[in-house]
Amino acid sequence: MNERFELVQKALESMLEGKKYATLRDILITMNPADIAALFSSTEETKIPLLFRLLPKELAAETFVEMEPEEQELLIKGFSDNELKEVLDELYVDDAAALVEEMPANVVKRILRQADPEMRSSINQILRYPENSAGSMMTTEYVSLRPAMTVEESILRIRRQGVDKETIYTCYVTEGRKLIGIVTVKDLLLAEDDEIRVRDIMETNLISVTTHTDQEEVAKMFSKYDFLALPVVDMENRMVGIVTVDDAIDVLEDEATEDMEKMGGILPSEKTYIRSSAWELFKNRIPWLLLLMVSATFTGMIITAFEDALAVQVVLTAFIPMLMGTGGNSGSQSSVTIIRALSLDELKLADLPRVVWKEIRTAVLCGLALAVVCYLKLWLVDGKLLGNGDITPQVNLVVCLALFVTVLSAKIVGAVLPMAAKALKLDPAVMASPFITSIVDALSLLVYFLFANMLLPL
Repeated sequence: MNERFELVQKALESMLEGKKYATLRDILITMNPADIAALFSSTEETKIPLLFRLLPKELAAETFVEMEPEEQELLIKGFSDNELKEVLDELYVDDAAALVEEMPANVVKRILRQADPEMRSSINQILRYPENSAGSMMTTEYVSLRPAMTVEESILRIRRQGVDKETIYTCYVTEGRKLIGIVTVKDLLLAEDDEIRVRDIMETNLISVTTHTDQEEVAKMFSKYDFLALPVVDMENRMVGIVTVDDAIDVLEDEATEDMEKMGGILPSEKTYIRSSAWELFKNRIPWLLLLMVSATFTGMIITAFEDALAVQVVLTAFIPMLMGTGGNSGSQSSVTIIRALSLDELKLADLPRVVWKEIRTAVLCGLALAVVCYLKLWLVDGKLLGNGDITPQVNLVVCLALFVTVLSAKIVGAVLPMAAKALKLDPAVMASPFITSIVDALSLLVYFLFANMLLPL
């Protein structure tokens, strides 16, 4: 797929340089808007306005929605007022609202000046809702029907209103603006009689969200119920808009990216990696690096506290990286599993005892397997094969016992901390690999030296 895209890109660049605009237009109109936007993002900025103006009006608007904010701003600054109005007229309200949120103030003023009064009103309505809520991601463009309408009247209404609506497959039945049911185009087309009333075929067992429902929860409902669109109502069950599946997919992608960044010890960013400057990457990464660096000094303090023991049994130093690494990996495995289960609503806080008990059993099995393999490796490879006389049976026992307890404690910590974060209304992803690894490193050293003091002549 990438090779094909590169070939198309080279061909279009060649046509652009040769000023073969008619051929270029013929190729672009066969492409998907998302692919055209990707093509623009890899093209010189000075050439983007020319390529954009080759597109038919409707395709241009669809491509504009798919473009990065920086490229959209570039185009808007180069648009005449008529060109800007043409693009805005083709945008759905939710896309126009998202555009306004992304643009600087001077560009927003120009956008609102060129938008028609109805769109301006709809944009302002959406922007009033809290960020990351269902209200902020919905569109007010949907097909509404009345319960007393016949099938024939409903289909006629869809034909008249559906041109400017984002989706027409699901229609919403309202009475006095209150949502009372839904009916699909399939239901209408397959109705036995054109005179059947909407109230007789509509579905009244409704699932809806309020304008203040968190957008991540909304997106999960699409995954759970396989919706194409989800109605949004106010606190009095009055219909105010719908959220469509394409917007839900965008939210899921953004939330997954945010969780991955947090789990990697990076502050979430709105920009893509390519669009982020080195300074912005620095600002996102340095807070966690500073915190983790300071927390790592605790492991140094523990080693310093037991330096006399290390002076007597220098061989113990060789196994510190293995213990700390295995402990960190064990904790990370548990934390990632629990964080994922929490994000999918597979776990509740009430499940904590079951989670801990399951992780203890898993840790015992993992710890025993690792300890046995470690014991055999130290005895056969280091002791017999390499002839390392410092690795006595007592040293071997200390290392293996410390390894077992480290794995046990790491898995418990890795499971408990994300759930504790959830209980404190924090994002569980914060309690991922970097944070847990720092805690487990200190625990593994404490366990190691405690066993060494008990079982070795120090």
